[in-house]
Formats: sequence, structure tokens, C-alpha cells
Amino acid sequence: MLEQVLRHIHNRFDYAYLEGTFEVSSGTCEVEGAQQGQYLWIEGSVFNDGLHQYPLSGLDDEEFDGRIYLLAVPKAVQEIADRVADWTADNADVLSSPYQSESFGGYSYTKASGSASSDGSSLSGWEAQFKGDLDPWRKMSHSGW
Repeated sequence: MLEQVLRHIHNRFDYAYLEGTFEVSSGTCEVEGAQQGQYLWIEGSVFNDGLHQYPLSGLDDEEFDGRIYLLAVPKAVQEIADRVADWTADNADVLSSPYQSESFGGYSYTKASGSASSDGSSLSGWEAQFKGDLDPWRKMSHSGW
């Protein structure tokens, strides 16, 4: 869920990056300067692009030319992502329902239609639920990712 949250707020919290040829062997890749538990963002890989946590494991073996970004994701953003994951799991039935409203046997509900985002699109689900928490961390646009 953290990767989805970072994409939504257009902010990976890039700290530094390494550029060059990287080799993933036996599902792992050494990253100079990365610290235990630090989040990394891989770019330029055929199989492993996206968010990962160091030490890297479970990757698909390959050699690629690209970048590995060392991130400094604030604990507060990680905690919001955990709350988003919990909220999404707790509301999975309603979120996956194709119905905007329904009623039967004295029971009824109406799904919120969402609120407008800064780009004019409609927000619903966790994006609307956690908008106020995420807005302070939001960048206006992503810079190429």
C-alpha cells in the first residue's frame, strides 16, 4: 500500500540515487549506502521496478541499466499507509460493490461519490478518506516517475 500512497501523493521522498548497471542474482542486489529497513525505488529494470525495502530479496534475476533511489520516507507517511491498508481491508466489500446505493429489509446505504482532487478528477475510496492526512505530503506533480 505504501507504493500506492507514494504514487498518489507524487512524492517518493528521494534522498539519493545510484545510476549504472545493476545485477540481481539469487533474488538479491547489493546497494551501496542503503541501510537496513530503508525503502528503495528501482527504475529501469524489466522485472523489478517499483518500491522495495533493503535488504533486497525475492527479486527476479536480471542485469539492468537504471537507477536505484534511496528514499527517506517519513514514519508519519508509513503510518498513514498502514492505516490506509487497514481501512481498505475493513471496507473491501463496499469498495468493490458495483452499486452506488442499495436498500432492502429496512437497510440502506449510499456510497459517497467522492470529492474533487487538485487535477479535477473525482476521488473515492481511500484517496478521499485520507485526503486531509496526505495533503501535507503531496507534491503538485511527479518529476518523471
